[in-house]
Amino acid sequence: MNRILIAITSLALWTFATFWVGWEWRDRSADIKKLRADLELAELVNDTLVEAIDSERAKARALADIGTQHEEDRREAETVPAAVAADLRAGNLQLRKEWAGCETQRLSDAAAATLERDALAQLRDEAAGRIVRVGRDADDQLRACQAVILADRAGGAP
Repeated sequence: MNRILIAITSLALWTFATFWVGWEWRDRSADIKKLRADLELAELVNDTLVEAIDSERAKARALADIGTQHEEDRREAETVPAAVAADLRAGNLQLRKEWAGCETQRLSDAAAATLERDALAQLRDEAAGRIVRVGRDADDQLRACQAVILADRAGGAP
């Protein structure tokens, strides 16, 4: 009877061991499949994040370039009033009739000294230069704002 009991016990242990090994194998296979799916998802998320970061960096570079260009335009604009005044004095530029006579209409030629007329002409030329600079500054600001909008709509490329 001992042999039969040993055989039955051995068969029961063998059956339990094969069942347990099969269960663990199935469980581990499912874990491996889940880990592979998680890994694929993580790689997809990583690729998406890398693309987003690259896009943001490109946009930041484009905006930095726009800012640099705007600052260069502002520095160049500082020379505009003096250049306009010099061109007006040299005769390279002429004011429209409304501006050319606005100060001198108030002064009679008989009452105004030559020095005053020259000073007024110089002030008028300088004022014209400042007005041109204001217009140029506004144009530069508008151009920079439009470039920022276009860069934003294009996703980083100005």
